[in-house]
Amino acid sequence: MSGLPYTVDTEDMRFVLFDQFNADTLLAGIEKYQDFDRDLYETMIDEAERIAIEVLAPINAIGDVEGCKLDNKGNVTTPDCFKPAWKTIAEGGWVSVTAPQDAGGIGLPSTMAMAITEMFIGASMAFWMYPGLTAAAARVVYEHGPAGMKVNYAEKMFTGEWGGTMCLTEAGAGSDVGENRCKANLNGNGAFLLEGEKIFISSGDQDLTDNIVHLVLARTPGSPAGTRGLSLFLVPKFLVNDDLSSGDRNDAIVVGIEEKMGIHGSSTCTLALGANGPCKGWMVGEECQGMALMFLMMNEARIGVGAQGVAVTAAAYQYALTYARERKQGSAVDQMRNADADRVSITRHPDVRRMLMTMKVLTETTRSLLYRVGARHDIAENDPAQHDKLIGRVELLTPILKAHCSDIAFEMAGMGVQVMGGYGYIGEYPMEQLLRDSKIQAIYEGTNGIQAMDLIGRKLRMKGGALLMEWMQDSLKECAAATEAGFNDEAEAVTKSINHLGATAMYLGALGAKGDLEGTLLQSYPFLKMFGHVQLGLEALQQARVAKAVMAARGETPHLKGKALNLKFYVSTFLPQAIALGKSIQMGDNSCLDPILFQ
Repeated sequence: MSGLPYTVDTEDMRFVLFDQFNADTLLAGIEKYQDFDRDLYETMIDEAERIAIEVLAPINAIGDVEGCKLDNKGNVTTPDCFKPAWKTIAEGGWVSVTAPQDAGGIGLPSTMAMAITEMFIGASMAFWMYPGLTAAAARVVYEHGPAGMKVNYAEKMFTGEWGGTMCLTEAGAGSDVGENRCKANLNGNGAFLLEGEKIFISSGDQDLTDNIVHLVLARTPGSPAGTRGLSLFLVPKFLVNDDLSSGDRNDAIVVGIEEKMGIHGSSTCTLALGANGPCKGWMVGEECQGMALMFLMMNEARIGVGAQGVAVTAAAYQYALTYARERKQGSAVDQMRNADADRVSITRHPDVRRMLMTMKVLTETTRSLLYRVGARHDIAENDPAQHDKLIGRVELLTPILKAHCSDIAFEMAGMGVQVMGGYGYIGEYPMEQLLRDSKIQAIYEGTNGIQAMDLIGRKLRMKGGALLMEWMQDSLKECAAATEAGFNDEAEAVTKSINHLGATAMYLGALGAKGDLEGTLLQSYPFLKMFGHVQLGLEALQQARVAKAVMAARGETPHLKGKALNLKFYVSTFLPQAIALGKSIQMGDNSCLDPILFQ
């Protein structure tokens, strides 16, 4: 074997989309989706699979080796192979398949976009950061950009003619966005002059598009301290003429690019604003509304990181499975004493099967969670009666999707290396790059520790705890449905884990009510991990129930029968970890907070 092909499990994707979440009928009767049907969705899945395999996967390793280069004028050059790939993506309308049709987009539902995005990220995570960030920035511009700019600028971004970034982080501030020092002073005609520096800017510059729109957080004179005083500004790389052609270079200049562990094909830049001349920007939204608007982009980006986690987990599993099926080593267990026994595929070895089953189950349950978030968002956006509840559900699940799925991705990429042994560790095969690329997911768009604090400190407290209570009620209904479908023992185990999660949340709430904020936040990450284990247990439970109904209607297949095995494995392997985490949290140990430590 030399290298490994990138493959996509479209059978499972179609199961989740059409059997589990009814994507083809989910939005029936909604006018803006009237031209979409199952045939069109199937065609788009097939074409996205082709592009992922034929266009994006071949550039992944090349981009990793070539990386990005910076010249002495502040211009970044991306790997040569990225340019034709970008052309294919842009011309096909793939930069943002959910973009509104009046802004040059296709207008697909988010549920379908999750599947397409998963394939593209899995093929080349570093490359897909350019269109991913562009689409998220374009959505903010389209909805809140300056009058006279927003629709035209957004269309340029959605169609891939221009790129987009978000610029939050500054040296010394890190995740503490309220420490931002970048300044914005009104310059007349609605323009502001910006001065400051931003670091760790993904896609901060590239040579794939004619222009780049930076969304920059900065302070106007006299604004309050902290995040309350931040405003958001649209800062183009090139100033834009009346006919939308590129004019003079704006003084938003890259002064450095980072050498990183992974995602070498993605430029991570330090951006100097107004250091050598005027850097013009235009306010997005209202003054001091910057964080609220940036969170629109950040929430989309956090869901995007969750999609990265699912995509990496899926890719790692497919690579490991392909390798294990082809790799012959050792004899079957019952022939170990027979020196003349035939060599067998390593899929015959129990420990390899355990690792492959772990990867399979986590791939399929995290995929279910990702598409669930898309489906809930679609219904919320098109059904006023359910909007508040389902947007609340998306908000509740977002930190779990981002943090739990990204942690799983790194772990599964590592497990994929283990399945392949020494071959997984060398650069000839894609697994070691996948491992390096995936680590950033736990760090950017708010570290996973910050996601956990957001879950404990904000999401669980919203609406007086109603988000969690509604989630528990709906989850227990799923357990009841699974019991009726014959999954009694498994449903009982998931029910127990849900109730234990609720009790643990109450314990942490009581701890916070007593004023022990440090003790509460100390357990925020273990609680998020616990929540993640329980949520994926629910995904496995629902998938097994749906698969059983599908088999009754259409007949058995190995894939459908495997859903019941997934559930059994998950209940035995992962749900006990949720129970253990809950018990650990409720023990209340805070020894690491002792002041004698870490002086």
